[in-house]
Amino acid sequence: MLKIGLWLLAGTAVVLAAVLIAWSVFMRTIETPDYRLLEQDGPIELRHYPAMRIAEITRQGSRESAVRAGFGPLARYIFARERGGEHIAMTAPVTQTPARADGSEWRVAFIMPQRYTLEQLPSPAIDDIELRELPARRVAAIRFSGRAGDALIERQEQRLRTWLAERGLKTAGAPTYAYYNPPWIPGFLRRNEVLIEVAEGTAQRPEREEAHAAEGP
Repeated sequence: MLKIGLWLLAGTAVVLAAVLIAWSVFMRTIETPDYRLLEQDGPIELRHYPAMRIAEITRQGSRESAVRAGFGPLARYIFARERGGEHIAMTAPVTQTPARADGSEWRVAFIMPQRYTLEQLPSPAIDDIELRELPARRVAAIRFSGRAGDALIERQEQRLRTWLAERGLKTAGAPTYAYYNPPWIPGFLRRNEVLIEVAEGTAQRPEREEAHAAEGP
């Protein structure tokens, strides 16, 4: 019985490893936003993003419940479940930004593939979904793994804000939380980010003019 148990355990590990490898390869085909890297300091980057189009929905509740509530309608939009027209390719990350300071309302968004202009995107079937363009902007980002619970996100956001303050960089607007992986991916393989827009006209170190296509998870 012990040998059978060991063989079953080994077989399960092999299957899990194969699934994770296949998922990793698949995720490298998922489009992520391009940006220009201005500065890197370990897991923290200062980036310049060009304008991008998003599909966004607002949901109330806790951070975790709001992102779950927003994901379904956005997924049905891109996969044409409730509208006519073509499917839109899945992208990463899913983003979430507080709409109220007390954390009771959130804007959840899918970033649209770069090939679409705002006018080319199909109209949503429900009024809750808004299509809009984010202007080009400078953003500070911190990347981290693990299950993105409130405590972990708070620690990483504070770490990023401390980094910004030490460089005299002023922020503009609320932070955005970015999730690159589905819930079943183990925490140590997950990619999460906190992003904070940097106000124009604030000082920074000399730029590294490096074009960068954001990595997959």
